Amino acid sequence: MSIPPAVVAAARCAWKWQWNQLMNGLAPADSKGNYQRPPSQHQKAQIPILAELTKRPKEQLPRLIIGRSCPWAHRTWLMHCLRGLSESITLLVANADHKSGRWTINPPWLKQTTLLGLYEISGAPPKHRATVPTLIDPGEQSTNPPVILGNESAQLVEALNQWPTSKDAMELAPENLKEEINNWQKLIQPTVNDGVYRCGFARNQAAYDKASKQLFDTLRNINTSLSLKGPWLCGEKLTIADVRLFPTLIRWEIVYSPLFGCSQEPLWSFDQIWEWRQRFFALQGVAETCNADIWRKDYFGALFPLRPSSIVPSGPDLSKITNSSSPYSL
Repeated sequence: MSIPPAVVAAARCAWKWQWNQLMNGLAPADSKGNYQRPPSQHQKAQIPILAELTKRPKEQLPRLIIGRSCPWAHRTWLMHCLRGLSESITLLVANADHKSGRWTINPPWLKQTTLLGLYEISGAPPKHRATVPTLIDPGEQSTNPPVILGNESAQLVEALNQWPTSKDAMELAPENLKEEINNWQKLIQPTVNDGVYRCGFARNQAAYDKASKQLFDTLRNINTSLSLKGPWLCGEKLTIADVRLFPTLIRWEIVYSPLFGCSQEPLWSFDQIWEWRQRFFALQGVAETCNADIWRKDYFGALFPLRPSSIVPSGPDLSKITNSSSPYSL
């Protein structure tokens, strides 16, 4: 027996109202329905003195706390990997608890089982949200309170590039390229890194269309630039501009195209970007920072307003997607 049209219409109206209430908490929007990322509540990134780090035992080294599914945290993980910072910073992976809406720490660190607990004992202002990535210094002595060295990804990427390490470590923001790096940041951050969320969290068709157009216009600009002066965004040199772009584009087929509606054109149609992503993925250690199964679980399983069923889809292996020469070779 079919459901009467009037019942369907009433259910749709009620669901739209409930959906907007849920979205108000998940993804605030302006009066025109455009997603507005909440202002970052962060503390200025700090870099310790090398001499102080080298004399510490491993358990007293700073911890870079990341979440595998978070693209902002992925940036800092890539910096940790590419610059070989494991001797002076210990990586700590937090897990997303979808029911409580918190990042959990298992096993506990500094007697804390949540990122919120670490924020509290580190003296963070109560209004600050406990988010990844976060860099925490436990202190040289057990009697010293821990300190948050940074909790904003853009600042942390720059701080980790200056972090004391071996002389052979990559320099990902050379002085002669800083202006170009900053220009890429100004373009990519709002239209691509944030742009995929503006597509997925748009409240109406006009907001979605605006975000989608800006996103794909920027992808075309990136593709053209790579064709003229690749292999990296700033030419011959890998920089933090590439690091900031990669976490978004490596999640494309897994999350942003199917769930956020970033589907105006397939990524493989941008031939230079496709090859750029393959090059980056092939860098030593990068593949180990990518886990498509966790991304699917944390996005499809947790974003209830976008996926009410919480069904997590299956999909091809990430390395098979990334390393294929064309979509037809999958």
